[in-house]
Amino acid sequence: MIKVLIADDQELIRQSLQIVLNSKPDITVCDVAEDGQAVIRSVRKEKPDIILMDVRMPKMDGVQCTKIIKENYPEIKIIILTTFDDDEYVYNALKFGASGYLLKGVSMDELENAIKTVYSGKAMINPDIATKVLRLFSQMAQTDYTIPVGRKGVEELTRTEWKIIAQVGTGAANKEIADALNLSDGTVRNYLSTILNKLDLRDRTQLAIWAVQTNAAKHLAADEK
Repeated sequence: MIKVLIADDQELIRQSLQIVLNSKPDITVCDVAEDGQAVIRSVRKEKPDIILMDVRMPKMDGVQCTKIIKENYPEIKIIILTTFDDDEYVYNALKFGASGYLLKGVSMDELENAIKTVYSGKAMINPDIATKVLRLFSQMAQTDYTIPVGRKGVEELTRTEWKIIAQVGTGAANKEIADALNLSDGTVRNYLSTILNKLDLRDRTQLAIWAVQTNAAKHLAADEK
């Protein structure tokens, strides 16, 4: 059972999401919160698997709350669910460790799928802002925000793993990576799990940012010479 905490300053949205998600067989809403401070208090008590986080909330906004939660509870996955697709919100939410960013126009089936996808360790970005996210990855690579990884882990990466990292850096989904490299979806998932462990990265989002920062595609090209 996936434990979900809903964080939104609008009571109607909190109640609606709670009713719908509690009707799903594999999901239970363990608590609701109206602001970032309430989220932090709830997390200490409930230990949710997933937080559905609104951006604009009183006392503490969703972006700042995401930063605090991921610093103290890195195992908890966060999906930003908001009406705002401004660059700054998307950039900071991903930078601080959000695993998903969805606009509130998504259907309940899409939201359920996003929760299960993120729970499994993958990232979920709303298709409407996917292009923007790729651009933001590039911006992150040009700033002083860096994804730290161990040198030993980098040295242990195989050529196939570098190819997969390069694909992740372009925003490719598992199926697209599998087709491009002539692998099965399951094999790609296994490779990604191994890569994350080697690099001690939290999730696919961090890997994508690191791939852009290290220019994984250029690394491959240099190896081929």
